[in-house]
Amino acid sequence: MRLKSAIAAIGMLLVSVAHPWAADLFTTEQPPAPPPDERGIWAAIAYSAPDEKYGFFWGADKRQEAMDIALKHCERDKGKSCVVVSVFRNHRHWDDDDKTGFPYNHCGALATGKEGGKRVTPWGANSAPTRREAEDLALKACEGSGSRCSIREWVCT
Repeated sequence: MRLKSAIAAIGMLLVSVAHPWAADLFTTEQPPAPPPDERGIWAAIAYSAPDEKYGFFWGADKRQEAMDIALKHCERDKGKSCVVVSVFRNHRHWDDDDKTGFPYNHCGALATGKEGGKRVTPWGANSAPTRREAEDLALKACEGSGSRCSIREWVCT
C-alpha cells in the first residue's frame, strides 16, 4: 500500500513539474476575490496624434463604457490612430470611496501644440479635481516638448 501511495505522489509531482497548471488542481486555496465595483460618473478622452482628431465622453456608469465611447467619437471624427489618453471620474456622492485606489478627478483636458505639418503635433492630456488644474497639467505635458500649446477641449463630469 505504501508503494502505491509513493508512486501516486511521485506521479502527481511529475505532472505538476511537467504541467505547472496541474498543481492548481490539487490546491485548496480560494480564488482571488473579484475587484470591487468602480463607482462614480466616468469620462474619457481619446486622441489620434497623426491627424489631431479626438473624442470625449462623460456620464458613463463604467470606466470601460467611457473609454469605448470616447474611442468611437474619435474614430467617427476620422481619427486613424485613436487611443484613450485620459480616464477620470466624479463622485456620485461626496463620501463615496470604493477602495479601488482610482482617484476621483472631476475634470479632464486636452492640449495641443502649434507644430502640425510634417511633424506630429505635440499634445498632452490629464485630469484633476478642477478644470483649471486639468488644463494646467495638460498644458505642462504638451509644452514639455518645447512647443507653445493651447487647450483644445476640456470636460468636467
